[in-house]
Amino acid sequence: MPRALINWLVSAISLLIVTWFVPGFTVTGIFAALLAAVVIGFINATLGLILKIITFPLSVLTLGIFWFVINACMLMMASAMVPGFKIAGFGPAFVGAVVLSLVNMILRWFVKEVTDDKH
Repeated sequence: MPRALINWLVSAISLLIVTWFVPGFTVTGIFAALLAAVVIGFINATLGLILKIITFPLSVLTLGIFWFVINACMLMMASAMVPGFKIAGFGPAFVGAVVLSLVNMILRWFVKEVTDDKH
């Protein structure tokens, strides 16, 4: 399976997992999660990248915590565009950004381990 497809599925599954742990962070189903993963990826690759470059000094001063603020804003922006993906304010978006980062990291590690064992 192509790596981009695996990353897309992992991102969508991560979003669904976050809904279990963060009140106010809602994804109504797998289709909404898949669409949200695409939109979040696009936003992070464009506007998110620009914002992270511009705010790098602030992120260094806050030891990287400010990047979660940027990620929360990107999640809120995606939730405004994707039907079935809703975030009930900045608090759930911030906590969701932190939890999403952790879940993504764990799932990507697991997928890497599984795919490395096949080769």
